[in-house]
Amino acid sequence: MFIMSEMEHTDCKSARAEREASITNRHEREIPNRKLILTEDGSHTFYLPDLQESYHSVHGAVQEAQHVYINAALKAVLPIFSEIRLLEVGFGTGLNALLTLLENTAQKIYYCGVEAFPMTASEVEKINYPELLQIAPALFQSLHNAPWNAEYEMITSAFYLKKLATTLQVAVLPENYFNVVYFDAFAPSVQPELWSGEIFEKIYASMTVGGVMTTYSAKGSVRRAWQQAGFTVERLPAPAGKREMLRAVK
Repeated sequence: MFIMSEMEHTDCKSARAEREASITNRHEREIPNRKLILTEDGSHTFYLPDLQESYHSVHGAVQEAQHVYINAALKAVLPIFSEIRLLEVGFGTGLNALLTLLENTAQKIYYCGVEAFPMTASEVEKINYPELLQIAPALFQSLHNAPWNAEYEMITSAFYLKKLATTLQVAVLPENYFNVVYFDAFAPSVQPELWSGEIFEKIYASMTVGGVMTTYSAKGSVRRAWQQAGFTVERLPAPAGKREMLRAVK
């Protein structure tokens, strides 16, 4: 299997640095009204009163992330690829990135997270993932301390992180690059623009053959849009609070 050099991993970036800087500054000024809440498995998430939407399932943030993204996506590709190149749509609290890092895979992981509204330092400090997962707080903080719109930052010898403070519509994704995608945007009813055929075609083009994408949603419209983009799609059992979720393979 062809393995890309670390230098080539810098391709996951916006084509216009000035445009990215402008977007980042705008997002810093438009911090959403977010309320920290405790979910049923004891882990934190944030709730957006204005949208009546939470970042994770209220039935358990860690439980949902582990089931939908780690178990159904990451673990599905570990036996296939010698190197993991992962795109997350919705970096949010950093929970998916943290759980991915904690898998301690034999492969190196290059993790690219896209987030339109990054968490503030004060918000991150309140999140209880380090206590709940029994890890050093500094490890979790390192994910949030990594710079936005920069090159891949080494968090550990096997985990490299790149964060883009922009929207998926604006971000320029390299073609035939990612072999895992965590599609963790807000619900289609809240962010319909991110669940469009155009977006899924963009993601499809950015993925390698055999790459896997998962999401918590099981809506028929999402499944059909994935299929129309070219994916092979299956329904899987969902975590607590939902019956089904979706997994796609390119």
